[in-house]
Amino acid sequence: MLPRRALSTLLAATLLPIATRAAAPLQIVATIAQIGDLASRIAAERAQVGSLIGEGVDPHTYRPTRADVATLRRADLVLANGLRLEAQLDELLTALAREKPVLRLAERLPAERLLAHPEFPGKYDPHVWNDVGLWRELVVVVRDELVRLDPAAASGFAERARAYEAELAALDAYVRGVLASVPPDRRVLVSAHDAFGYFGRAYGFEVIGIQGLSTESEAGLAEIERIVRLLVDRRIQAVFVESSVSERHVLALVEGAAARGHTVRIGGQLFSDAMGAPGTYEGTYVGMIDHNATVIARALGGTAPPRGWRGRLALAS
Repeated sequence: MLPRRALSTLLAATLLPIATRAAAPLQIVATIAQIGDLASRIAAERAQVGSLIGEGVDPHTYRPTRADVATLRRADLVLANGLRLEAQLDELLTALAREKPVLRLAERLPAERLLAHPEFPGKYDPHVWNDVGLWRELVVVVRDELVRLDPAAASGFAERARAYEAELAALDAYVRGVLASVPPDRRVLVSAHDAFGYFGRAYGFEVIGIQGLSTESEAGLAEIERIVRLLVDRRIQAVFVESSVSERHVLALVEGAAARGHTVRIGGQLFSDAMGAPGTYEGTYVGMIDHNATVIARALGGTAPPRGWRGRLALAS
């Protein structure tokens, strides 16, 4: 039998790693940067948050690397969008869910709040972040999961979640205000793919995407011709490219309209499926939405501050 002092020393040595692990920050991996930004705002110093799919990268077609798989396996929590946004990751996420918490956040929203897929019954549009009010509802989902994993930090999670919800409410009010300044007959958003359905529903815009909900769907010549005729017939003045999607179809619209005697300009580049560069204002969810609303409003005849809601936009339009 060990002496009492030796036993105490052994117990201390055994318990030390447990105490260290308990105090260590959670390791959180998000699939897209919008989710990573949300998690970071709530978790703060209680977690290390990384995102797999970054600036200018299309999540619809993204395939995980071996390094991604290793990163995901080390995570305490994996946060995904779901609704088939990360189609090439679905099988891996399903396998990981047998080992650790994997939350597909958009799938936590009530089905009645989701937009139905136009081609596949029972499927939904995954681009929920383009409605700020809808995205705000996911703050509580992330907060509750963080509390479950790290209950000692619950009060901090709750406080930061409340602050972020208030910030998103103020952002939503700005977006509604500047977009309401666009003349009603000009509230038509034409972009590279159909990523802005939730935006259109929330803010009163008709939305036309050259490609479908996924960039894996290819636009045919007949669809491009149809949209060109619409641009000409309705005298639409501007169309938009996207940071994570090829601009070639949008340029084809501009050229097609010009051939019919109607001038259409590129109204600006929008962040649809990916945010801006890490470390920039546009590389945050708030900055991404501020940029999009400001660029759209100014390009379509509305009024918005050249540098956006907070005067921090790098690119005036």
